Amino acid sequence: MNELTPIQKEIVLALEQLKEKSLITEANLAKKIRENAKIQGKNKAGLCLKDLELCLEYLSENNQLNFALHLNSANDILIKKEENFKLLESDAKKRRQSSEKSISVLTNSDLQNKKSAKQISKKRTDRKKMHFNDIEDFE
Repeated sequence: MNELTPIQKEIVLALEQLKEKSLITEANLAKKIRENAKIQGKNKAGLCLKDLELCLEYLSENNQLNFALHLNSANDILIKKEENFKLLESDAKKRRQSSEKSISVLTNSDLQNKKSAKQISKKRTDRKKMHFNDIEDFE
């Protein structure tokens, strides 16, 4: 998995975990990725078609897991377990890519931001009080 980006590695891991299912929806796959990577937020985020295609190709070459991509009428990706590896047709691919402009997708930065989110979430516990007796009169 050296040639894959971090988000693609997470997609491959999630697909391997869900390989017993005959049909995997984009929402279920994204949920599994968020669960594995412990990403908080982005509950409605989908997956980039380009990342998913690379991952399916990688799985068919290395792990002999063959999946076929399908697109439903709402432009949601459906991943079916089949005999032969198959990507989307050109018109469905264009339709999906144009709809990705208006949806939120999981990216590499989401995986990096989860580490920094823990550091930012530290709350200030000690409160500093201001003593009005110490303030000099303003003129």
